[in-house]
Amino acid sequence: MKNSEVLELSTEELTARISEERNNLTKLKFAHTVSAIENPTRITKVRKDIARLNTELTKRKAASASENK
Repeated sequence: MKNSEVLELSTEELTARISEERNNLTKLKFAHTVSAIENPTRITKVRKDIARLNTELTKRKAASASENK
């Protein structure tokens, strides 16, 4: 997921996408523990996507908090 794609999402979509990606990460980790998955770099990619989403969500919360002051 690219940053431009993250910026296009609404705040509600961001939170939904974060939970989806966390579930996906859990499934990938479990599958990798049971038997080696075909492409283990997918775990790293999903972790970075979650971090990107969380960063944008935090940025939006900070912006809305500063507007409310």
